[in-house]
Amino acid sequence: MRRRDARVQEPGTVGARGAARHGEAPGTPRHMNAPKGLPIWLKVTAATVSVLLLGGIAFAAYWVIRLQSNISTAPLSAGAPRTEAAANDATDRLQILILGSDTRDGKNSQYGSTQDSTGYGQSDVMMLLDISADNKRVSLTSIPRDLLVDVPSCTDPKTGTVYQPHSNVMINSAMAEAGIGCAVDTVNKLMGLQVDHFMMADFNAVKELSNAVGGVNVCVSDAVYDPDSGLRLPKGTSSVQGEQALAFLRTRHGFGDGSDLGRIQAQQGFLSSLTRKIKSDGTLGNPQSLLSIADAVTKNLTVDEGLASVQSLLTIGSRLKDVDLSKVAFVSVPTQPAAVDPNRLELVQPQASQLFAAMRANLDLTTPGATAAPSAGPTPAASGAQSSSAAPPVPAVPAYDKALQPVTVADGTGVASRGQEIAAALAGGGFTKAAHFLAAAVPKTVVYYGAGYADVAPDVASLLGIPASQIEPSTGVVGVQVYIGSDFDSGTKYGVASVPSNVVKQTAGDVKCQAVNPALIAR
Repeated sequence: MRRRDARVQEPGTVGARGAARHGEAPGTPRHMNAPKGLPIWLKVTAATVSVLLLGGIAFAAYWVIRLQSNISTAPLSAGAPRTEAAANDATDRLQILILGSDTRDGKNSQYGSTQDSTGYGQSDVMMLLDISADNKRVSLTSIPRDLLVDVPSCTDPKTGTVYQPHSNVMINSAMAEAGIGCAVDTVNKLMGLQVDHFMMADFNAVKELSNAVGGVNVCVSDAVYDPDSGLRLPKGTSSVQGEQALAFLRTRHGFGDGSDLGRIQAQQGFLSSLTRKIKSDGTLGNPQSLLSIADAVTKNLTVDEGLASVQSLLTIGSRLKDVDLSKVAFVSVPTQPAAVDPNRLELVQPQASQLFAAMRANLDLTTPGATAAPSAGPTPAASGAQSSSAAPPVPAVPAYDKALQPVTVADGTGVASRGQEIAAALAGGGFTKAAHFLAAAVPKTVVYYGAGYADVAPDVASLLGIPASQIEPSTGVVGVQVYIGSDFDSGTKYGVASVPSNVVKQTAGDVKCQAVNPALIAR
């Protein structure tokens, strides 16, 4: 009889030989053993992917923390009420006020005195960046620092001090008392907009940015030397970065007639060249390059709280990468020497009001003459009026002589020369006796008529596109009076905005040389 094996195997266990066959150590619980049959390449791949994922997460976390710690913030407003909802930075039309600060504190102390470094400083550069919702067009509208404007009441966010409104002061002083939010409120008041964000950079940001992109090409008509800014360039095209890039943007008298308008043209030329370089290098589509630029800029950047995240800044940068250069428009607010001081500037009307209306209506500024109903501000519908289509058509053969009708324009818009513009439009339509005068400000346009002129008033209204619902009899009027209000502050057709000609000075696709101020041509 065969001997039985004295070793007894417990139910549910694997013997030593069985364990050896399965690559398991004797007595090791099955759940602690390695998976069966995994090839070595798969194990190596899994380990590599794990390392890369951890490394990627660490890299991303490093950059987020680094960039986030760079960013400084300030309130978007200094107390003005906001009626629009916050924009979606990724999908909505976006308007960002870009400011250059002239403060001389910290790293900027070499550019001025101790006195210059106190307070909030003034806005040395002011541009409104406007990105369309479909990312197909961008405009940068420059506002001269010498422009005389009305500054609204502003509250200092740090001290709570309320500053009263100022009239006819330079726009660059708007943030000096109550901070950047007051500059934003002033631009909103000037243009009738509600800016979504702001970005304010100091002198050092220009140097860092120009270094980060490896220099920016600029062109000058003659060799130039400006001892005030330190700008020194030979005739033709040069690559500038660091101090020379800053000097090119800072020079107050280097270009054109030596005024702020010449400096604005140079700034637009610099940004146009910068846009071409970034586009040609594919920077906006390269995360590493974009991070490098973001790091350089955010060290010297102050933004509103709504923009104070790395993701928001990168999102806006990525929106610009596919815009056609011909649709990146550099615009200047129409101005002229001010009547009160030829060394200051005032708006040219009606072109300025037409530009602001076109911006509110979200029109393509590279298409002069384009029209649309305004998308913001008072409208006929908001005031209870019907659309202009309700106005009766002009009779083919009037029963009266237009040239003999007493028609006046009462200008209640508060916009200089507005009454003259409307009177000229009426004269061009046959009402050659049209006259105009300044009147008290009113929000709504109305056509009044006196006894015996009920047939003339509808024709006057129709010529200007004013709805029939805004025609009223008045015992105090002789003939017909067009009382224009703030709802009709631009154009010659009520409720229609149009793009004025010559507001776009260049696009990012244009290569221009800056005309050097004859007084600073280097000999």
